[in-house]
Amino acid sequence: MSERTVEHSIDTVENAAGTPDEEQPFRELGLRDEEYLRIRDILGRRPTTAELAMYSVMWSEHCSYKSSKVHLRTFGDLPRSEALLVGMGENAGVVDVGEGYAVTFKVESHNHPSYVEPYQGAATGVGGIVRDILTMGARPVAVMDSLRFGRADAPDTARVLPGVVAGVGGYGNCLGLPNIGGEVLFDDCYAGNPLVNALCVGVMKHSDVRLAKAEGVGNKVVLFGARTGGDGIGGVSVLASETFDEHGPAKRPSVQVGDPFTEKLLIEACLEIFAADLVTGIQDLGGAGLSCATSELAAAGSGGMRIDLETVPLRDSTLTAAEILMSESQERMCAIVEPTKVEEFLAVCARWDVLATVIGEVTDGDRLLIDWHGERIVDVPPRTVAHDGPVYERPYHRPADLDELQADAPPAGSADLRADWLAVVGSPDGCDKSWLTEQYDRYVQGNTVLAQPDDAGVVRIDETSNRGIALALDGNARFARLDPYTGAQLNLAEAYRNVAVSGAVPLAVTNCLNFGSPEEPEVMWQFAEAVRGLADGCRALGLPVTGGNVSLYNQTGDVPINPTPVIGVLGVHADVRTRVRGGWRAAGETVLLLGETRPEFGGSAWAAVAHGHLGGLPPQLDLAAEQALAGLLATLAADGLVTSAHDLSDGGLAQALTESALRYGTGATLRVDGDATAALFAESVARAVVTSSDPAAVRAAAEAAGVPVTELGTTGGDALVVSSAGGGVLVELPLAELRTAWTRTLPDLFGHPEDVVGAVPTGAVPTS
Repeated sequence: MSERTVEHSIDTVENAAGTPDEEQPFRELGLRDEEYLRIRDILGRRPTTAELAMYSVMWSEHCSYKSSKVHLRTFGDLPRSEALLVGMGENAGVVDVGEGYAVTFKVESHNHPSYVEPYQGAATGVGGIVRDILTMGARPVAVMDSLRFGRADAPDTARVLPGVVAGVGGYGNCLGLPNIGGEVLFDDCYAGNPLVNALCVGVMKHSDVRLAKAEGVGNKVVLFGARTGGDGIGGVSVLASETFDEHGPAKRPSVQVGDPFTEKLLIEACLEIFAADLVTGIQDLGGAGLSCATSELAAAGSGGMRIDLETVPLRDSTLTAAEILMSESQERMCAIVEPTKVEEFLAVCARWDVLATVIGEVTDGDRLLIDWHGERIVDVPPRTVAHDGPVYERPYHRPADLDELQADAPPAGSADLRADWLAVVGSPDGCDKSWLTEQYDRYVQGNTVLAQPDDAGVVRIDETSNRGIALALDGNARFARLDPYTGAQLNLAEAYRNVAVSGAVPLAVTNCLNFGSPEEPEVMWQFAEAVRGLADGCRALGLPVTGGNVSLYNQTGDVPINPTPVIGVLGVHADVRTRVRGGWRAAGETVLLLGETRPEFGGSAWAAVAHGHLGGLPPQLDLAAEQALAGLLATLAADGLVTSAHDLSDGGLAQALTESALRYGTGATLRVDGDATAALFAESVARAVVTSSDPAAVRAAAEAAGVPVTELGTTGGDALVVSSAGGGVLVELPLAELRTAWTRTLPDLFGHPEDVVGAVPTGAVPTS
């Protein structure tokens, strides 16, 4: 063992018991006075420095969910789905997708670190969610991301966005994981509080599922992966659990530093370890580092655990015991291994050049014991650290301005349909996103069937049967600002619909709930309403919530972000060869609108872009209509009756027609009835545009499903021409002009993608 610096005065358990009045910096670590007193009550003494560090990170908002837990319990009341194999409480949920396959998927946030250090914040967000999927026993097969930034032309957006995109792409590309979709949106409310939500999905057989628990007295605790450094100390207790002021975070703990090449080796080593059945439990080290891994493993087991902390391999020999326990250094895992299997476990790690060290063992007690150079520095009941943190029922009330906001309906009509169309599709929210997606490898591994710009990502999971999965990730914050209950359900409906237009059958839900400070009663009301809405929506659609993430304190000073519940939906394809693309490939096909359009503009892209307006009520929710549409789309795909399908959401029909036409350069001649502004820009739900060479069969299937269908026109030509019912041309847009408006926005703002592809900032990979 290499020499290390030992603290001159180790704060042992014995010393803590004998010095009850010694002052401790608990407030600086994010603990409140009453929380600190509760820790003293639990232990019957003051905590040691190391114990205080552990409680501070594990009782942080990010780890303990102390403000959100009382509301999240609603998800546990949902009816049990037969497809759900592992539900909330583990690193990620697991669902049965047929033929003996199981899929695990989850989305998490890395918001505040991505503001402080965009590249590493985003990169380590991807790395962390990948390890969550890996710990369930699955091979990660794809990633997605949901990104929010301040105003697109703001100077700080030019600092944050390129780094975030490079971090997402750099880490995922190095791991060899396809990025199959997601979203990027802009709004002033995210200035200083960008949202970086990363999703990963993994595949395994039912028998491969692993759980995070320490079982078996005498079993060894093995830490493997990267060495522990000083990066990320205080991340969950400060960066992720504190409101920024106008200058950013008041305290600036170091952001985690990622090394995707080490993580790739770690993935392969873990999969070989799983295949050889060498572990009884496993946990990744992400937020709260060793404090989290040891306490959660011990709490989930039937005994206790003892750790020799000085055996932890370090990158920095000057780290104190508390810093080692708080460090969020990346690419680390903790496994529980039977003594007879330790040698084989270490051999597998050595073959993959993964550092592995036995750091402790499972005991027959009920305590988590940690020693440091022969001195006992931690002696705690592990559950009190991992699960029994404070639970707050924070006061909440309806925002004072909400009635006025909802009463402020958008203007009724468009003065210039053509100008508004170009403005909506050329806006930062509506424009072509290939500036970002060209920096992501979407087709590595060879199993990507659909990826952005299609509405859902689709991945083949079995090369023989061609069984596959579809994923979509959506979150309209304008709707949630106007009505968080309905807004959360509308976001669920959009993700559900995006999966359905690919031809998949929606199966399960994950979520990442991004809100302002829970200490603000109006924010807490928004959160409670969004959770209630999502739970009610999942109940109506028959979908389980498999797990997710809550990110609070997303606000600058007293200005919170708009409530942003990001919803991920997983669907199943019995055969991915029947999947449906989103673009028009051929001339002479009939364009049909499925669903009913109403003049609904509250929170719409058209109102925001054409009028700079946010107000009114969001679209009327109709989950029964969403289910009917999804069933119809699955039937049409399976029977080969449609050649394309595109959902209608942000930007309405105009946005969907633009993306469908520009995908392969095929125009259309169309006709709309009634109010043209509503026909083109309303964002009514449960709608999709499809093309078919057999429109009669589509109409018959739609009638049988109870879904309204309207024939719009025929594909062909080099323009989109839309006429009224009376025959007068309302809009004629050459595809060349439309493409220019749609594609130039992000390059004009941020330069060309090739200027940043592969750009890794100095210090991106830690020194061993």
